[in-house]
Amino acid sequence: MKIITSAIALSLLPALASCSRAEKVTSYKVTSSQQQVDQSHAAFTAILKKHLKNDMVDYAGLKKNPGELNAYLETLAAVPEPAFKKWNKDQQMAFLINLYNAATLKLIVDHYPLKSIKDIGNVLKGPWKQEVVRLFGKLETLDHVEHDLLRKNYHDPRIHFAVNCASIGCPALRPEAFQAVKLEAQLEEQSREFLGDSSKNRLDAKNKTLYLSPIFDWFKGDFTAKSGTIEKFVTPYVSAAERKVIEKGGISIKYTDYDWNLNKS
Repeated sequence: MKIITSAIALSLLPALASCSRAEKVTSYKVTSSQQQVDQSHAAFTAILKKHLKNDMVDYAGLKKNPGELNAYLETLAAVPEPAFKKWNKDQQMAFLINLYNAATLKLIVDHYPLKSIKDIGNVLKGPWKQEVVRLFGKLETLDHVEHDLLRKNYHDPRIHFAVNCASIGCPALRPEAFQAVKLEAQLEEQSREFLGDSSKNRLDAKNKTLYLSPIFDWFKGDFTAKSGTIEKFVTPYVSAAERKVIEKGGISIKYTDYDWNLNKS
């Protein structure tokens, strides 16, 4: 019995050691001096200009030269929460959207090559539940940034067209960083471009059917809270002819398939 017990104990050591290691990296120290961040996020724009072409990312190139991305994420990780809370709403939103997109790029690079972001993790703890985002002295998840911070605190459904999940079905990764000084215009453009992508969203006027990305189904409450109905949210971003058809009513909505293949060049 003692031999069996010892064997069990020994078999548990790697798991216990793993847990111990995990406990040691759930947080990091942010000093009060580490609070300056370039609100233009020019460093991230430079990364995107270098590795993003035609809405596709050169992950292989980014994996070979991750230095700039890692350095940018370091600057974001160094921002203390009290400093962040002093910023205006647009500065906070731009920071969190850029953090989400940059952290997603790093997550893919760290596991590349792969066919889909969904290949990361497992059924119980997928890619969006990995503690890979360094924020305010803690290791957080992408889900935390999107759902607990962006969606919960800012109530702007256009966020769904700004954050990028590294998939072809996702709204395209913007080829520049989001900036507080032009955030409204950037979010409007992201919305218009996504709804103008007929591979994901289109109107069949003849059959009065509006085909939309599953994003509008998954986060229906965000869109209806803003505009009352999905149709009312969509109409400002479509052509005048399409708007006229939608506003007449009698439109049915069907959701298109989501392409989870990696947005790689």
